[in-house]
Amino acid sequence: MIPSLKRRLAEPRPVTAPGVYDALTASLAEAAGFEAAYVSGAAIAYTRLGRPDIGLVSMTEVAEVVSLIRDRVGIPLVVDADNGHGNALNVQRTLRLFERAGANALQLEDQTLPKRCGHLQGKSLVTTGEMVGKIHAAVDARASEETLVIARTDAVAVEGFEAALERAARYAEAGADVLFVEAPRDRAQMEGIVAALGGTCPLMANMVEGGDTPISTGEELGRMGFRLVIFPGGIVRAVARTAQDYYRSLAAHGSNKPFADRMFDFGGLNALIGTPEMLELGRRYEEGAE
Repeated sequence: MIPSLKRRLAEPRPVTAPGVYDALTASLAEAAGFEAAYVSGAAIAYTRLGRPDIGLVSMTEVAEVVSLIRDRVGIPLVVDADNGHGNALNVQRTLRLFERAGANALQLEDQTLPKRCGHLQGKSLVTTGEMVGKIHAAVDARASEETLVIARTDAVAVEGFEAALERAARYAEAGADVLFVEAPRDRAQMEGIVAALGGTCPLMANMVEGGDTPISTGEELGRMGFRLVIFPGGIVRAVARTAQDYYRSLAAHGSNKPFADRMFDFGGLNALIGTPEMLELGRRYEEGAE
């Protein structure tokens, strides 16, 4: 049984959720001991499309990724649902589809279509009223109250910090389970988020290397008052850097030997993904063993 993220977020100790974009990265995150994973829309765009996070990934593409990850891991999945991929009715379809695929929480943002990464400039927002309607629609559509609706506002960069707090408060009133004020600029703003909204529902923080928000550890953010901390795109930045080095090495040397100490060999990777265990399980079924 998948642990309850709702109950876990009620505890004072924060949940740190690393970004994942496929079943392999999710399985590695689970093996590392993380209690939850964040299925990053940006990371899916980076890896599946080789493109930026500017609203190019479709709802069904994300749902497919979620279903493949859920088939592999048993930890709660927080899923980036962008702006719900349309209006309130689209939000309901998105929630139903992602929930069936295995999502335990959906993050919905108040950007217009097409959306942008929260740490890119040039964003625009729907009205507060439209976003409130989307949150109501999401809450009405979920099959289980264990499925959390995370309301994100990108208003800090568009309307200012105070407007962002006002929007977030309205989203909590509409029934959001978790609040996410994206891209605060400094520690003072982060502390202001907790002071203004910490008594309403759990708060989420986003750590983006090179983004607008100063980087802190999950423990530091927990002491500040945040309950869910995500590191969404870090894995892709790490993989991209390593892959760039690998391809340059192979092109230069015509062999993987100079890179061998930075990669798994064939047996090492198969051990990591459980190949011997799966082959043994297959043999047991073929032999009719109980």
